[in-house]
Amino acid sequence: MVDDLDLGIVGVSPGNGHPYSFASIVNGYSDEGFERTDWGVIHDYLREKDASEFGFPGVRVTHAWTQDDAETDRLREAARIPNAAPDLESLGDAVDAVIVARDDYETHAEMVLPLLERGIPVFCDKPLTMDPGELADFRPYLERGQLMSCSGMRYAQALDEPRAHTDRFGRIELVRGTVINDWPKYGAHMLDAIFGVLDQRPVAVETATGGDVSEGHPAEGDAADRDAANGHTSAAIRMDGGTLVQVDTLGDVPMTFSVEFYGTERTGRYDLRDNFTAFRRTLWRFVETVRSGDPALDPDETLDVVRTLIAGRIADREDRRVSLDEVT
Repeated sequence: MVDDLDLGIVGVSPGNGHPYSFASIVNGYSDEGFERTDWGVIHDYLREKDASEFGFPGVRVTHAWTQDDAETDRLREAARIPNAAPDLESLGDAVDAVIVARDDYETHAEMVLPLLERGIPVFCDKPLTMDPGELADFRPYLERGQLMSCSGMRYAQALDEPRAHTDRFGRIELVRGTVINDWPKYGAHMLDAIFGVLDQRPVAVETATGGDVSEGHPAEGDAADRDAANGHTSAAIRMDGGTLVQVDTLGDVPMTFSVEFYGTERTGRYDLRDNFTAFRRTLWRFVETVRSGDPALDPDETLDVVRTLIAGRIADREDRRVSLDEVT
């Protein structure tokens, strides 16, 4: 078992502040450093937290790498990271585990697989991939507890009550997730949040798309998807327990992150706003995974989310219902 852990952080992708959020939750942060960044929204919610809410015993982010030296310096100053790595290979040499805090999933395989092949544990930002072949390559590492990937919304504090008391809803007929922007990156938030509550697995997906093509509305933590940025995509996911899950990604609209449950005994709406706690809980599970060698998140949960995202994309492009069995 590993006691003290040195972590490396990798960034950045356009519009994605996760490197700043994740590293600051582990290391604490510098007010002066954040003032030199464009991430005032992150700085604001960090300043609202008590000092006791930062850090994990024996864990530090000690090295950072981004594709831009000036950005690396800003990240290091804001999140109190002592070292800059000259490249990804050097970063892997210097640390016990790596957080790839980039949501441009097109780059994940080329960045993450070489680290995994060297035996380095990795947390990879969501979505892990939108390519079935890459998912097959990642799967063994998920199963052996070397790779973790999810949205922090899986652990959103706002969903603690329905996670603990799902039975109070009776038979859940419908769950609706409503979110800004695009299906691959923002749909992933809703799928992780909803699948983390339901004790059911997805079976099939169909979609309806409307609105004008848009570049989306980047928010803290994510960039708009250039590949599938329709104004509004609605995905209907049939679960094996009979529940219908509907996820609406609305494109460029005011900030919306909400989940609604409709059961035979009660209903409930939950707005997901506390990024700090969601990210901290996610990082805690990654640290536990590294220390124990056992997956803190069931690999099937990650596979279900990614396969649903891929099936939804196929359904949208081919205008048909797609079984998850088609995504191997």
